[in-house]
Amino acid sequence: MATVKKRPASTRSSRRAAEQEKFQFPLTKTNFLILGFGVLVLVAGYILMAIPEHPDDFLTRTLAPVMLVFSFLVIIPFGLMYKEKKKDSDS
Repeated sequence: MATVKKRPASTRSSRRAAEQEKFQFPLTKTNFLILGFGVLVLVAGYILMAIPEHPDDFLTRTLAPVMLVFSFLVIIPFGLMYKEKKKDSDS
């Protein structure tokens, strides 16, 4: 029968353990503020769209859809992808 050779603990497993201990949630306070602003713009857009007085008004037919599209396609993705620049302590 074949024998199985045991390898000594590799440095990969120790690196993985060190990386798992250093895990930090990728979204910061700034990200959440941007996402919150995006949600506020969404809510405002839906409220403007729901104004029943004049369905052919500028707010209902033009501004509200533009606000919704801008929030869904610009603000929220920006809030998810934004990363603060690290300051160099060498300078």
